[in-house]
Amino acid sequence: MEVLYPRCAGLDVHKETVVACVRLAASGPAETQVQTFATTTKGLLALADWLTASACTHVAMESTGVYWKPVWHVLAADFELVLVNAAHLRHVPGRKSDVADAVWLADLLAHGLVRGSFVPPPAVQALRDLTRTRKQLVREKGRHVQRLHKVLEDANIKLTAVITDLMGMSGRAILNALLAGERDPAALAALGSVRLKCSPEELLEALRGHVTEHHVFLLRQHLLMIDSLDARLTAFEAQIGATLEPFRRAAEELTNIPGVSGIAAHVIVAEVGIDMTRFPTVGHLISWAGLCPRLDESAGKHRSTRIRKGAPWLKTVLVQCAWAAARTKGTYLQAQYRRLKSRRGARKAAVAVAASILTAAYHMLRDGVPYRDLGPDHFDRRDKTKAAQRLARRLRDLGYDVELKLAAA
Repeated sequence: MEVLYPRCAGLDVHKETVVACVRLAASGPAETQVQTFATTTKGLLALADWLTASACTHVAMESTGVYWKPVWHVLAADFELVLVNAAHLRHVPGRKSDVADAVWLADLLAHGLVRGSFVPPPAVQALRDLTRTRKQLVREKGRHVQRLHKVLEDANIKLTAVITDLMGMSGRAILNALLAGERDPAALAALGSVRLKCSPEELLEALRGHVTEHHVFLLRQHLLMIDSLDARLTAFEAQIGATLEPFRRAAEELTNIPGVSGIAAHVIVAEVGIDMTRFPTVGHLISWAGLCPRLDESAGKHRSTRIRKGAPWLKTVLVQCAWAAARTKGTYLQAQYRRLKSRRGARKAAVAVAASILTAAYHMLRDGVPYRDLGPDHFDRRDKTKAAQRLARRLRDLGYDVELKLAAA
């Protein structure tokens, strides 16, 4: 097999150590040298010096948690680095060790049998860290709101049955009154806004409960946590705004896609960046995001075509955008969703729309062009005959006799 990189190295990265294997190929058999280094800064600098002394040009490492990042930062300036998905490597059974992993990775790299994962530039990585942490904080806030609901139910306060947003103006006013010692249902109900959909009698009945000091303590602690998380979210929003400045125009353009909000645009830019040259085609990007059916065929039989698990931070946001786009009237994405929903179901249709949103974002970022909607009648204009036959078939299924005839000009 042809050797693409005669002087390369494979790294097996761990929390405290990194095992490095240098593979040197000349006219004869390849020579391998293995050493172990600490993952401290001093140890990583010694690793860089050793690789430089060996005249290595390419270095491959597995994406093991976050432990690969310090190694990447130290070596990125002097070597061509390849980050390999651990799921893409196959080891020989019964020969699993740190040294064997490093040697095997170096052999695969030398022959070009590994494919590098997408590693965005530092500015995009910083934005990615911020948007991901923001999502985690939002999730944590939601958990505390659910715990508030649990405490209220234990006190037989049915507030969530009549108020949609527990942390809205009316809900927060009632909770603050409960913490202040108010127990009269009528006084609590008077704090509700006139814009509430429930009647005053329903709100009054929902507030008849038995609130103890134990409940008050729990409610106060959860509200303090929610207020603290709100403050942290405000700080993160400000930092995201500052970090997003070089990519702001691209993010604002993405919001022209139906269903894509400002926060969703931030996530798309943070996850894929704005340089689309890393993805040769839009198909590569969709596959990386895990939005296309897998190919699994054996003996002429097609097995599972479920989408694979990948890019969870991006995929979930795109699917949420797809559901919003499916409710946006007069758009191509809504027409695509309805067309696929009748044949493949709502969930698969939403995934297809998510892939279309990512396709539009790819071309907008690559070519610097604005979003242009194809219109809700795109499929009808593309092939009127098929559209007519599909509608006629639908009418026949409903029990009608249908005869297709062209209208007079």
